[in-house]
Amino acid sequence: MKEYISIREAAEKWGVSERRVNQFCAAGRIPGARKLGVSWAIPADAEKPGDPRRAGKKPASVPTASMQARPWLTPDLPLMPLMNTAFSPGHCLETIQAMEDGAKKKIALAEYHYFSGRAEAAARETEPFLTDPNTGLRLSACLIYGYANLSIGQIQRANFALSEVKTTLASGAEAAPELRAASAFVAAAAAVLLHLPLPEGLPPMGEFLPRLPPGLRAFALYVQAHYLYLREEYEKSAGIVEATLAMEGENYPIPAIYLHLVAVMDYMSLRKPQQARTHLLAAWELARPDDLIEGFGEHHGLLGGMLEAVIKKEWPKDFKRIIAITYRFSMGWRRVHNPETGHDVADNLTTTEFAAAMLAARGWTNQEIGEHMHISPNTVKRYISIALQKLGIAHRQDLKQFMLQ
Repeated sequence: MKEYISIREAAEKWGVSERRVNQFCAAGRIPGARKLGVSWAIPADAEKPGDPRRAGKKPASVPTASMQARPWLTPDLPLMPLMNTAFSPGHCLETIQAMEDGAKKKIALAEYHYFSGRAEAAARETEPFLTDPNTGLRLSACLIYGYANLSIGQIQRANFALSEVKTTLASGAEAAPELRAASAFVAAAAAVLLHLPLPEGLPPMGEFLPRLPPGLRAFALYVQAHYLYLREEYEKSAGIVEATLAMEGENYPIPAIYLHLVAVMDYMSLRKPQQARTHLLAAWELARPDDLIEGFGEHHGLLGGMLEAVIKKEWPKDFKRIIAITYRFSMGWRRVHNPETGHDVADNLTTTEFAAAMLAARGWTNQEIGEHMHISPNTVKRYISIALQKLGIAHRQDLKQFMLQ
């Protein structure tokens, strides 16, 4: 009878994290591994998979049986192709280069430029597809172009692209189910990430989620988790993240980065900084090899000082780039969000002042904030005082109305 070991035992045997062993199993890189519920049984004599980067191999997407059977996996609807591609960290550009020349490859390259903080290139590359007759290409272009233009201060162009998403959703009532699913996916992402009300006509997630391929389904679940976070349903949001990552989500680096980041938001709100730190480092492990740092800048204000606590000391150059992305993105984000919602999110604080004020608004003491951000309580007190002065308020409890919600 063949002997099996657990994920934990394999991780100890090979000197890697349990999460990494899960990745090996889900990617089919451990011969004989068997799925048991949400875990895996691994042959006791299995060897640690080699690193494809050292072997000089090109990464490949690993289609599961469910992927092969789904009717939505057709070349006729190339929606966010890079987001929907499984690749090994460090091989993002190789994966794009291996794609067949054409519109799908161009959109994938624009995705890479956006998620690596190159908003100008992403906007330039997606503009020709804003009126493309192919719904997948057009929706992909609108989403990337809209968010890229937030970062370069072109708010009118951003609003145009995002309004096109709503128009496609509204006009697609009689469209094929996969087209309605694509429209709903992009419309939900565009609204939730801007903290805006969900658009009219958006179907329940249960109607369109099953029609999405695995990578987009993982990102849609991130959007759902983010939505629950905004409703202060932190434990439910974290549960969605953990379940998605335990299944297929970890195989798709871009959705996985965003899933880990919303988990950081949840666990910081639940006052569980150690769990938040674990997820931040997991996101960083996925992002850093390919420079996919945009999401860290986008989420800075919601991460509760975790970037300052973890990334700033160990990776100071990367931290500076993330903060530059934060300033650019948040300025454009507020110019869309604030007028639409009437919520006056603070726009005149430094990122460190904002992080300290965010934690203070959540009820953290100066001592707790200082220990978390590796600064003294007196320094925290100074940051909070400056924030109060800049916002024109007198009391700490009034900070919440100016923080992200």
